[in-house]
Amino acid sequence: MSRTDLSAATSLCGLLLFSSLAGIAPARAQSAYQPAPPGPGEADAPGKTGNKFAGPSPFAPQAPGVNAANIPDGPPAEPGEVTPAVEQISSHPAHGDWPAYGRDTNATRFSPLEQITPENVGQLTRAFVYHTGSKPAAGQTNKWAAETTPIKVGDGLYMCSAMNDIMKLDPATGKEIWRHEAGVKYASIPYTAACKGVVYYTSSTVPEGEPCHNRILEGTLDMRLIEVDADTGKLCEGFGYHGQVNLMKGMGESVPGFVSMTAPPPIVNGAIVVNHEVLDGQRRWAPSGVIRGYDAETGKFLWAWDVNRPDAHGEPAEGQHYSRGTPNSWATMTGDNALGLVYVPTGNSAADYYSAMRSPEENKVSSAIVALDVKTGSPRWVFQTVHKDVWDYDMGSQPTMIDFPGQDGPVPALVVPTKRGQTFVLDRRDGKPLLPVEERPAPTDTDVVGDPRSPTQPWSVGMPRLGLPDLKESDMWGMSPIDQLFCRLKFRRAKYEGEFTAPSVGKPWIEYPGYNGGSDWGSMAYDPRTGVLIANWNVTPMYDQLVTRKKADELGLMPLDDPNFKPGGGGAEGNGAMADTPYGIVVSPFWNQYTHMMCNKPPYGMITAIDMHTRKVLWQHPLGSARANGPWGMPTYLPLTIGTPNNGGPVVTAGGVVFVAATTDNMLHAFDAKTGKELWNDVLPGGGQATPMTYEQKGRQYVAIMAGGHHFMMTPVSDVLVVYALPENK
Repeated sequence: MSRTDLSAATSLCGLLLFSSLAGIAPARAQSAYQPAPPGPGEADAPGKTGNKFAGPSPFAPQAPGVNAANIPDGPPAEPGEVTPAVEQISSHPAHGDWPAYGRDTNATRFSPLEQITPENVGQLTRAFVYHTGSKPAAGQTNKWAAETTPIKVGDGLYMCSAMNDIMKLDPATGKEIWRHEAGVKYASIPYTAACKGVVYYTSSTVPEGEPCHNRILEGTLDMRLIEVDADTGKLCEGFGYHGQVNLMKGMGESVPGFVSMTAPPPIVNGAIVVNHEVLDGQRRWAPSGVIRGYDAETGKFLWAWDVNRPDAHGEPAEGQHYSRGTPNSWATMTGDNALGLVYVPTGNSAADYYSAMRSPEENKVSSAIVALDVKTGSPRWVFQTVHKDVWDYDMGSQPTMIDFPGQDGPVPALVVPTKRGQTFVLDRRDGKPLLPVEERPAPTDTDVVGDPRSPTQPWSVGMPRLGLPDLKESDMWGMSPIDQLFCRLKFRRAKYEGEFTAPSVGKPWIEYPGYNGGSDWGSMAYDPRTGVLIANWNVTPMYDQLVTRKKADELGLMPLDDPNFKPGGGGAEGNGAMADTPYGIVVSPFWNQYTHMMCNKPPYGMITAIDMHTRKVLWQHPLGSARANGPWGMPTYLPLTIGTPNNGGPVVTAGGVVFVAATTDNMLHAFDAKTGKELWNDVLPGGGQATPMTYEQKGRQYVAIMAGGHHFMMTPVSDVLVVYALPENK
């Protein structure tokens, strides 16, 4: 970016999306601090010391309604054998289909379609739009961010709404063929109402032509697995309890919105592998992050991987539960049918910014890729990307499987993006790095008593870093010299020693590239013909500070399950109670809170192409314009490409075009895959915080993007799927 562009940009873009995090709720009732953990599998009992509270339990069962609580549990199940599966179409997709969230089982987000090219992409027009019907109702707090990528198989375009309704559309016209209403209630929305996608499955036991030979599977916000017939949308009666499986079984006490599924679960050799998010920032003894396997034919429980119960792969005994507070996995997982593995991107243990109460087992597998055996649920290998993570650098991206060139031929490899902007390339068979990884010294100075930091952290030196240099005072900027001075003083007041600056109680610390940095849930795209990897990424610093339990109570920070909890009392992406620990957390953007402009100069979002043969950057530039951004939340409508925050991933086609939305300018962008030149864009009816997809129907190539918006990104929320194609006479 030139000095001229930067000068103009000073009146334009900030991290406006974070403005809701700056407020602090008024003081409310205090929440008790109980540091002792529950024993492995210990029952949730009111008044049991060493559990969550010493006194009456603050937890309540899931609220009644059409949700997991209405599905009978049945007795605890022992580990089971999976029904043998047939090969799924996502292993070898039809030329014009997009049958999985990442298009194929490798999660490449690459399409072999060539009709749309750099030469004609500028002629794209809207072929149709479809309304899901899922938006906030009058009086409801906006928690919407659909994040949906449809799939296309044969004559059906399948998708889910933000509230988990499942739809089949005509791929050429957008006409709704059927809709299955999931019945998810508003109370079950966690931080975000989102459904990233659905799963297509072909049965090995139901003959072709009969109901539920082909099925659509999804996981829901209220913790159910649902399977419906792909032709009719009717529940598959032979799956679970009349088409549904209760995922709250064995989880112990909770409240609606504490745990949820937002990512499509992979089916690996007949096993549905289920993960779920646990709402950040609530309490140390939050519900478990257990990973489970279920039979794709019957819904029967197969196994569990419970970090603090490593040898217990069955469901907990009556009155017991999976171990609480363990690292959860909310990102989309990747299944490897050939090796019989599923690659699980993990997050932190509960209470993200304080690690003193974590078990050794938790510390080994947090912020890591864990390869689980899909027959048993046992880990085969673990590769950790952050040691003792207290920065919320959980793994948000779906890993991508590629063939990596080796001395003796292609090596089955896994490309692992991270929020740090470090990209690791691992051997899928054993998790060992295929490119150099260094353990580098990390800051250890902290005033958090009894919570020492790791002396080293892993750096991928064999891949280009998707990031910018460490911050310095001269990087501070603003709309005027006074604004710049304000940010310089704010920088000086904070503790900052680089990427792994340790948390602090006595003063704020700067977290950079931030918990929305690097590659998040949008993941990457990979062209296996050329070996080119495409990634869009962020650098969005945060201003954090631990506060004592007394101060947290004065600020009104309390967990979701506290009887006195009210909206604004602490949440997933901002201030949090971190109950059961000595501290709460106060988090805000590193910005000028008066203008809502970031204190560091742009860009905040970038897009990069890397040649995986040489590991060199082919092209790189800021992603996103200033048209919908500006001070005080006011759009400027200026077409300056300054690089905005972005969430949602790219796709790449054999036609040589990269499509990505993601940015806070509310646009879908098309780039030349060879040069990075922007070729075309279109303004969407809502924020494009989703990953697009492309497919062919009756000889015509289409490009689809869910323009659902995103409450966290502060982009306009809508219920519109927008689908583009070239004019029919071309």
